[in-house]
Amino acid sequence: MKNTQQIISTPPQGPDGELAEETGVEAELRALSFSFAHHGMRLDLALTELVPEFSRTYLQQLIALGSVLINGTVVTKASSKVKAGAVGQIELRPTPQSQAFKAENLPLDIVFEDEHLLVINKPAGLVVHPAPGNWSGTLMNRLLGYDLQAFNLPRAGIVHRLDKDTSGLMVVARTRQVMDALVQAIAARTVKRQYLALAHGAWHGSLLRHVDAPVGRDPGNRLRMAVVDLGVHAGKLAQTDFECLASSTTGCLLKCTLHTGRTHQIRVHLASIGHALVADAVYGGALGAGMQRQALHATRLAFVHPITGQSLVFHAQLPDDLAGALKSWGLNYNVASL
Repeated sequence: MKNTQQIISTPPQGPDGELAEETGVEAELRALSFSFAHHGMRLDLALTELVPEFSRTYLQQLIALGSVLINGTVVTKASSKVKAGAVGQIELRPTPQSQAFKAENLPLDIVFEDEHLLVINKPAGLVVHPAPGNWSGTLMNRLLGYDLQAFNLPRAGIVHRLDKDTSGLMVVARTRQVMDALVQAIAARTVKRQYLALAHGAWHGSLLRHVDAPVGRDPGNRLRMAVVDLGVHAGKLAQTDFECLASSTTGCLLKCTLHTGRTHQIRVHLASIGHALVADAVYGGALGAGMQRQALHATRLAFVHPITGQSLVFHAQLPDDLAGALKSWGLNYNVASL
């Protein structure tokens, strides 16, 4: 019998010890025998001792898939308690989650590249990290396909994210040294990110508006975020600057500058001031101007190169759908001047 390392865990592996094999990897049946030391333990914890070369997360996936047989019965709950003297088997095979950490030869729009990092122009519709419903075809899969060294980095070197339907610029590390430096720079707010947003409603008052409002889970809907009262609900401080570049009776084009990086921050802050993003149904935006996805684009990215010390500034042109939306609403502005 081939050993498990050859079948399931052949390097390279993805983050958190997950698998990076191609579809069609052979499975192995591994015999299980629970001793007195395992009596009363959760099944997933006991398996981490009996099959120590695999992560607990991976073993939990196998349990849920019905791959564990104990005393002739399939056990599908990781929390099930084991008994001393029980015997069985586990089928070690790829899971949808483990298959997510695989290289895929799919296109990347690379704006800048050197041996240390990449700057990517992400199209709308591309998921950044594998997740339920999107276990393949993600930006991470593409990065792994572009450079196998990415398997040596957590999340393939991704240090920040954009929502699936947000387009624009992202920086990705190619070494652990650069990844750590970029994470620290983002935390220190020295990585500067600007977005262009098409929002509902005419803009009134000062062209510049600073929004300082904490963001946390919406207490009424845990699937979305909201501006929250930190005295009552969990959340984090969040600050965004909005500058109106053009406005009509229908909507407005805004330059958005992040000072913090909270989940859905721009979307939540715009909704809170009565200017929901066009086509952002989660936060009250209606379809309009031909947009079929939230009208948000990461147009400018600036940071100091962690190795060379060079100041880098990148711009991404508006994608066709957003450019067409501005034209249809008569919002004329030369975004190349930003």
